[in-house]
Amino acid sequence: MIDFARFNNIKLRAAGLGEVLFDVFESGASLGGAPANFAYHCCQLGLECVVVSAVGRDEFGQRARRELEQAGLKLMLYENGYPTGDVQIKLDDQGVATYDFRKDTAYDHLPFDEDLAAVAAQTNLACYGSLAQRGPDTARSIRRFIESMPADLSVKVFDVNLRQNYYSKEMIEDTLKLSNVFKCNEDELPVLAKLLGMPNEPEAFYRTLSSAFGIDLFIYTLGGEGSAVYLGNEYSRKVSQKVRVVDTVGAGDSFTASLLTGLMVGMPLAEAHERAVAISAYVCTCAGAMPPMPAELTAPFKQKLL
Repeated sequence: MIDFARFNNIKLRAAGLGEVLFDVFESGASLGGAPANFAYHCCQLGLECVVVSAVGRDEFGQRARRELEQAGLKLMLYENGYPTGDVQIKLDDQGVATYDFRKDTAYDHLPFDEDLAAVAAQTNLACYGSLAQRGPDTARSIRRFIESMPADLSVKVFDVNLRQNYYSKEMIEDTLKLSNVFKCNEDELPVLAKLLGMPNEPEAFYRTLSSAFGIDLFIYTLGGEGSAVYLGNEYSRKVSQKVRVVDTVGAGDSFTASLLTGLMVGMPLAEAHERAVAISAYVCTCAGAMPPMPAELTAPFKQKLL
């Protein structure tokens, strides 16, 4: 079981591993990708953060580097000859997004070298998903990064983010074996339960994950209906705040970043969960995945880092 108290008095370093891409709306393109979103929100809450990905030698690649640096993030952003990733996003009348991802992009070819191994050895919190593991190069590098993190002082978050057909049973099981936190949503749970041969009910699913793969913390989100968090014998359920939604892009990533940061700086589960709900609700009121966060939302986290 993760002992979150062990993180309270150390310098916390977080990493988002995987895809850096541009969310392309009818109105234009904005920087995104779940790992970059996660790292951005950890940074907003006071952690030292790095984005680990690859971009092309193109206009989007230059823009990604510039905008991530301006956001205060450290970068391990490798360049290669493939195009920088993008995803075409369409919003329904409620602002809920659907996605169409470009194939064979720069982030599908992330290398693992000595510099990246050194970063991994000092990383306490990492988040990664399934999309960037659709190809063998980045899948291998993500797993080597996770294996290089401190064995007894790291939180390894598999935020599965099932997209299109870019996942497999083998990839999910291999990644679960290296993780101690797992997150999925209400649409993904039935798919995962069938794929993995597990119960299609959140608590029973968590208990099976814990027994089979050693997952300590399970985050289950239900969109506008709320979220549930399972941590050992602890359980927290919160309803979503009612807000005027502009779009939901990045809200889930801000939720994950806030919840884990809260636990690692010493907040009880219920408090960390409540603050994560508030932050993700705020992100829903903004355009794009990386809005500046108001001080009243970030201060409770930063105060505990002093």
